[in-house]
Amino acid sequence: MTASRITVDVKPGAKEDRVERLGEDWYMVRVRAPRRKGKANVEVLKLLQRHFGGRARIVHGFKSTRKIVEIEE
Repeated sequence: MTASRITVDVKPGAKEDRVERLGEDWYMVRVRAPRRKGKANVEVLKLLQRHFGGRARIVHGFKSTRKIVEIEE
């Protein structure tokens, strides 16, 4: 199992859920969920897991819109 880290900029409260690649290892994730009570973080992880087909976890930036996420493929 290999793991890689990516930088993720999050836009909570978006009109649609979407993952966009901005550069190498840098992504924009738009989620409809609000940033309250960690709801946006949960949706970000779900979207990234579907996008990459592997397990995702936030390793830095839990309360920030810029996060470092580890993806296990």
